[in-house]
Amino acid sequence: MRKTVLAAALALPLLSGGCIARTAWNVATAPVKVAGQVVDWTTTSQDEADRNYGREMRKKEAREGRERREYERRCRRNPDRDECRGYDGYVAANDN
Repeated sequence: MRKTVLAAALALPLLSGGCIARTAWNVATAPVKVAGQVVDWTTTSQDEADRNYGREMRKKEAREGRERREYERRCRRNPDRDECRGYDGYVAANDN
């Protein structure tokens, strides 16, 4: 009887599919995974930075387009105005 109980106790980890070892591994690696996730949340990846830069430039270019259209409309109506000698408004590429 004792041999049967001992054999069952030894076979239990094998039959459980390593569940105990897997759980121990997950508990041990959890702090590292959490710390890695926090770093991911607090830093900006290059892809994300590129996406944000592109969004910002599109907004600036849209502003420049609106201002240039307004300038052209004003100068079309009255081309002799002093401001119609050349566009001196907002330029997205020069904005810092």
